[in-house]
Amino acid sequence: MSPWLTVVGIGEDGFKGLGKNARHALLRATRIIGAQRQLDLLPVCIRGERALWPSPFSLAPVLAQRGEPVCVLASGDPMFYGVGASLARQVAADELLILPAPSSVSLAAARLGWPLQEVVTLSVVARPLAALNAHLASGVRLLVLSNDGGSPASIAALLAESGFGPSRVSVFEHVGGADERRLDGLAIDWQHAGIADLNLVAIDCVADPQTLRLSRLAGLPDSAFRHDGQLTKRDVRAMTLARLAPMPGELLWDVGAGSGSIGIEWMRAHPSCRALAIEADEGRQGLIEHNRDALGVPGLQLIRGKAPAALHGLEAPDAIFIGGGVTREGVLDTCWQHLRPGGRLVANAVTLQSEMTLMNWRARHGGELTRIHVAQAQALGAFDTWRQALPITLLDVVKPL
Repeated sequence: MSPWLTVVGIGEDGFKGLGKNARHALLRATRIIGAQRQLDLLPVCIRGERALWPSPFSLAPVLAQRGEPVCVLASGDPMFYGVGASLARQVAADELLILPAPSSVSLAAARLGWPLQEVVTLSVVARPLAALNAHLASGVRLLVLSNDGGSPASIAALLAESGFGPSRVSVFEHVGGADERRLDGLAIDWQHAGIADLNLVAIDCVADPQTLRLSRLAGLPDSAFRHDGQLTKRDVRAMTLARLAPMPGELLWDVGAGSGSIGIEWMRAHPSCRALAIEADEGRQGLIEHNRDALGVPGLQLIRGKAPAALHGLEAPDAIFIGGGVTREGVLDTCWQHLRPGGRLVANAVTLQSEMTLMNWRARHGGELTRIHVAQAQALGAFDTWRQALPITLLDVVKPL
């Protein structure tokens, strides 16, 4: 069967910028759905009934027309943070035709002379700005879809606050159209106001000399986190995450999360990684909320409660880290029960009691025990000596398929 639904990507240059197939689809459509700005770009020769997206947004008006020749208008490339992706999940491939136009990101990269494959593309459309923090590093180039005219100033303020004030910022309004305008400046002294809602922000990241280097690999400096002493330290954290082995799209439970460092680094490993931080202490809950935003993973979900009771009803995880409460009755068994087959459970113990709990549990379920000793050189009078941190016993076990 031929597609009944055509998604047409339309740029700021309007109908005249469309290809032949897109024009023909619009001419024969009985119904055309889009935003007011997009519908206004169509000439009077387009006779199909025009309809706005409902508020709150819903695909229902499109799906209700199944079998009729319908067109949906989208900005630029409909599969780039666009409605095309949503429709592709609801409509069979042989019923759907997507005709993209150049995206605003492609046009901005062309204006800047930036190879698109070397650029990180992000969106803050109805998304938290804090997610940008995960991508900030000197030499990185970002293209960010803005939520509105206030986004550029908010982004510049975030850059300055995060130690990237010297970053070069360019804002493109109405890129690809007759009203296209470009504004340039540094994040630290961004002064431009009155920016159009339809804009894109380009960032050439430059860090202040004193800004802390934050790698995407496991083992961030302890100073990157606010904590009250309840923190899985850097070297142990790196070893723990190596055993948890985050993979794209997987979900972690960080049980007894403390400052949230394990869940945060898990999510920094890949943009699609997810984590739940389970923490009962109100003060530490506040630390988790600060750390997740400062380190660019505002999507980390905080579960306010104490394991094992707080674990019931949560989505089954692909991996679990237990950093606190190992000796609490039912914690290990409840975690094991909810863990997906093939999932990884890693638990750390410091006290003799928690170490014995892990040893007894391993006797029933298997796994590997590892003893971690970390020492740092510190001053002893006029000389230096090794200061031994408390040893950590680490249990690493994979649930059978």
